Amino acid sequence: ELFPGPILVLAGRGNNGGDGYVIARILADCGWQVRTLVLAAENRITGDAALMLQILKQLGSEVRFIDSESSLVQEFSALDPLLIVDALLGTGLSSEITGLYRMAIDLIKQSPAQVVAVDIPSGVNGSDGRVMGAAVEADLTLSFDSAKVGHGSRPGADYVGELRVLEIGIPRAARPEVDFCCELIDELVACRLLPHRSTTGHKGSFGHLGVVAGSTGMSGAAALCSEAGLRSGAGLVTLVCPAELHATLEVKLTEVMTLPLTGQQDHLRSDNCAEIEALTGKFQSLVLGPGLGQNQHTFDAVRRLVASCRCPLVIDADGLNALVGTLDVLPGVADRPPVLTPHPGEFARLTGLTVAAIEADRFRLVRQFAIENRVVLLLKGPRTLIADPAGRVRINSSGNAGLATGGSGDVLSGLIGGLLVQGLSPFDAASLGAWLHGASADLLAEENGCAGMLAGDLLTTIPVARHQLEGVCSC
Repeated sequence: ELFPGPILVLAGRGNNGGDGYVIARILADCGWQVRTLVLAAENRITGDAALMLQILKQLGSEVRFIDSESSLVQEFSALDPLLIVDALLGTGLSSEITGLYRMAIDLIKQSPAQVVAVDIPSGVNGSDGRVMGAAVEADLTLSFDSAKVGHGSRPGADYVGELRVLEIGIPRAARPEVDFCCELIDELVACRLLPHRSTTGHKGSFGHLGVVAGSTGMSGAAALCSEAGLRSGAGLVTLVCPAELHATLEVKLTEVMTLPLTGQQDHLRSDNCAEIEALTGKFQSLVLGPGLGQNQHTFDAVRRLVASCRCPLVIDADGLNALVGTLDVLPGVADRPPVLTPHPGEFARLTGLTVAAIEADRFRLVRQFAIENRVVLLLKGPRTLIADPAGRVRINSSGNAGLATGGSGDVLSGLIGGLLVQGLSPFDAASLGAWLHGASADLLAEENGCAGMLAGDLLTTIPVARHQLEGVCSC
């Protein structure tokens, strides 16, 4: 009987493989039965990795050098491991995986053994989370010194399993410089972004949000967005809507002020732009798009309003659809860039890419779009990304599958608009909005699970999530 074990260490020829040799040596020294398969000729192992390999061999540990796919399959099948250590490829991977390494990844994925990845699952690009053709699906990833972008950004994040960051004594001064700032939004980061709320304030102190939304059949989007603005902590919200929807929305929204546009139409038209532009002077922020509909008259009006708006702007849903092929209307105001909040389908239309291409390269595409178009871009989905024109990126850590329901995005856009009027910058408002939105869903899931969660349910838990966050901040 083989006990404890057996363990299979799969190692490459670089530094990641060197870490694998050290792990194999320590496990063997603890009494585990360990076999190490090196996917390279011995004379191709250099530097520190070569030194660790020689120590491992000198201690009598079983090491096999693999030079063909047939020998890999033979060696792999000779052992039925309880645990596989993935030390094939590290964070510096930049090209598609082929040949022997691709076969090794496929064999790992077919094995019932538990998998521990060293630093990052092989096949995941550490800089942006792309999967380079194929990747190991780890149960546990042990990262050294700090987490990497690929650990938190999808699709790479889906391969990490449980992530543990190990301190290995690298001095701060010795850490490499990076050309951008990437940050994971957790409770502590969200706490830092939370706007101060004066105990002596009044409704005028906490900002006035304008919402231009709604059309026949989509009055719910306008209602959800507007109420979310109030639930964010904004003092006042005014919903500007087509006249035919006004009576319905005035009854539906007790606390939100409603203002009908002139003319008895059921959708926004260019004729309405002048009256909306006259109103923007009293708003500290404007949300444009939820439920506006997709007709040419509305699209023309949206483009004019985007180009002329001089208050901080959140563009969502049909507001984004109106910008397809006309991104040049974006104002590009350096100190208050507009916030765009697409889901992958809307982002695909804005960029001309497929949804599959976007999902495979989320981090890089979001950052590039924000820089090139001078906007704050929030790409929805698991591990929502937020990027700003300076190239900073934040990855949201809250939320669950319950958010995959109609109207959830309308709540998010209203929440971000409400945080903008409370004095946050566009980047911070989008970041905190994403976290509170997800945290609200997490509170609901704790009670009732994810299935059947409604967008309207989030409205009741947004204040709870904010209150709990304030408790964290006071600790």
